[in-house]
Amino acid sequence: MDNKTNQKQTIWELAQEKGYNRRDFLKFCGWIGAAAGIASTQLGRVVYALENNPRPPLIWLHFQECTCCSESFIKSDHPLVADVVLDLVSLDYTETLQAASGHQAETAMKQTMEKYKGEYILLVEGSIPTKDDGIHCCIGGRSALQILEEAAKDAKAIIAWGNCAFAGCVQAAKPNPTGATPVRKLVHGKPIINVPGCPPIADVMAGVVVHLLTFGRIPELDAQGRPKAFYGRRIHDTCYRRANYDAGLFVETFDDANAKKGYCLYKMGCRGPVTYNACAVTKWNGGVSFPIQSGHGCIGCSEADFWDQGPLYQHLPETAGFGIEATADKIGAAAAVATVAGVAAHFVTANLTKHGEIQDRVKGSKE
Repeated sequence: MDNKTNQKQTIWELAQEKGYNRRDFLKFCGWIGAAAGIASTQLGRVVYALENNPRPPLIWLHFQECTCCSESFIKSDHPLVADVVLDLVSLDYTETLQAASGHQAETAMKQTMEKYKGEYILLVEGSIPTKDDGIHCCIGGRSALQILEEAAKDAKAIIAWGNCAFAGCVQAAKPNPTGATPVRKLVHGKPIINVPGCPPIADVMAGVVVHLLTFGRIPELDAQGRPKAFYGRRIHDTCYRRANYDAGLFVETFDDANAKKGYCLYKMGCRGPVTYNACAVTKWNGGVSFPIQSGHGCIGCSEADFWDQGPLYQHLPETAGFGIEATADKIGAAAAVATVAGVAAHFVTANLTKHGEIQDRVKGSKE
């Protein structure tokens, strides 16, 4: 055993152990920097951090959830991540992915909390039940709330993975029988990064961790505690179907001809105009597609209380923030009128211009 046995390796050291060369490592730095929303001018800092900074110790807790966040995270598409994704963040405790169980698992978590007091990052997946003394989610004889409070006490920062930890998700949907509560309403006085989605995009999850590793601080957050680099724009603003929305071209039923033409899915319940996420840019499955591109409207899973915002396959009665139209039903008519008016104006202007040019030419020839 070498003298690094009790030390946390850096990403570069681990990559070398796995057989990756310098070129592979630099490509990875560029990819993960872009995924983290870090400017290309800061690439040098990313390389330096992944070469020299030890991987941060993490404790990953699972409460009321379906484990889709973990599934998303371990299936990041980059080759190096796919090979060392679990080592990337040095997971010291996670009920789903660790080999240990029972007392050994609990010991591992306590040792990490003691050895890296004030340094470890706490990851939370799932909502926390607060009704009936928390009996709806217990691990090792303790409630989820008790475990969360203990682990959060000496954490450097907390990352709430998925809509469950961010807003309660389906467990918190009315009438919320277990009293499912998000992390931000139970933990105070600690930096909390909310990374919502059902699940979040794998590259976004990796990007948030790398930002912490590179800069030693949490990324810039919006009013709901979400990283602006990934949740700063609406899906609608970057959706490839936006042109059809503006033109008033909508899918009326999932099996109509408009669906085959790739028209806008807003009337089918798409929440893209009111949902902030990077789905349309970063995409899923190695950047191959995202729900709207696959023919299904956005369900708004990165927004709070999306389960209680009416039927998923009925569009919202109004779309805030568009100015020229109040509802989708009026968009088509408004767009049609605007188009006709625009064509007419262009026709008149073009003809007047042409007429003027002809008159000038006639005048010139006479002279």
